[in-house]
Amino acid sequence: MNTQGSIALVTGASSGIGEATALRLAAAGYKVYGSNRRGTPSAHPSFEMLALDVTDDASVDAAVAEVIRREGRIDLLVNNAGFGVAPAGAEESSIEQAKAIFETNFFGLVRMTRAVLPHMRGAGSGRIVNIGSVLGFLPMPFSALYSATKHAVEGYSESLDHELRTRGIRVSVIEPAYTRTKFDANFLAADAMIDEYRDTRAALGKVLESVMASADEPEVVAGVVLQAATDATPRLRYTAGGLANRLRLLRRFAPARMVDAGIRKDLRLDRSVS
Repeated sequence: MNTQGSIALVTGASSGIGEATALRLAAAGYKVYGSNRRGTPSAHPSFEMLALDVTDDASVDAAVAEVIRREGRIDLLVNNAGFGVAPAGAEESSIEQAKAIFETNFFGLVRMTRAVLPHMRGAGSGRIVNIGSVLGFLPMPFSALYSATKHAVEGYSESLDHELRTRGIRVSVIEPAYTRTKFDANFLAADAMIDEYRDTRAALGKVLESVMASADEPEVVAGVVLQAATDATPRLRYTAGGLANRLRLLRRFAPARMVDAGIRKDLRLDRSVS
């Protein structure tokens, strides 16, 4: 894909992976429109920010229509907007909270894709890059809902890519591991806390705090997004960072029992039971 003058739309671009991606794409020659729910102006002169709430049909349609009005096309969509729930047992989130995380992390991505695809089909070309996670192919105890949304993104992306290849459009999913962003600072607390899980939650929180100290910077993920957007023959899946690469290989080649034991050991799940 020719980057010079191509039009990119990046959701959730006010910080973290979205911001780093918008900056990387702009540096590569894209004209970039970032987005956040409030439409807060961009802190960077290299890209403009639009108001866009991925959970609202009208907001999605209005933002896409505005880019089309200004530019006449969208060449690249990066679906990045999302949030997580603080480490907690799956049953500690209400059905309403489960619906809310899917509304943003999965259905928001679907809304954006449906809004952009008619314009890409009309042009006979385009790229859609979805920010997934290693939790799209691995479980994450005490983050079951977030992991479920990322598994959904994987299945949706792979199916969609098959549907669109003959129309000149490709879909890729990026799979980072731990990334040093403000993402965890914006976690929602589970809304149906159960005292029996308290010690496990606290122990897991300490493990994750330690892991995040050596996590990849968001620029690592942004570089892989650019690769997926510009590869002549894009792959469906791109891992981002050394840990993500190792986990993908482990999932593919290691016996299931070994993977299972490794997850429990790394997260110290058995030790945390009081």
